[in-house]
Amino acid sequence: KIENNAVRFIFGLYGKRRKESITPYLKQLHFLPVRYRIQFKIALLVYKCINNLAPDYLKCLIKLREIKRRFSRLDDDFFLLRVPPRSNFSRTEAAFCHSGPQIWNRLPFSIRSIGELENFKTALKTYFFNLAFSNDK
Repeated sequence: KIENNAVRFIFGLYGKRRKESITPYLKQLHFLPVRYRIQFKIALLVYKCINNLAPDYLKCLIKLREIKRRFSRLDDDFFLLRVPPRSNFSRTEAAFCHSGPQIWNRLPFSIRSIGELENFKTALKTYFFNLAFSNDK
């Protein structure tokens, strides 16, 4: 809601224009919708955990998945995380130890394998921006 109000303020969308969709304005400002911004932040925290840039209390929540194949590995098998089993409680699914690996494992291998933090952030934001606005023309 705050993000929407900020966009309305920046573009002067008041009065009759208040009901106008703000999606094109979000795209023009290169703002991620809140849902994608949350996923961006979680994926960034997971990246920092994997690369020892996060505090220990977060790093201990993230575990790399063990590959138990006897055959050759596929390139995108690297950097996948172990997802904890589903819980009976819906609140638990929102916890970092559950949502972090799920979001991370959905990222393309080309993004998961980036070594530099700044390059990762740029690629990640571009990825989520394209996801958020892929239906727009």
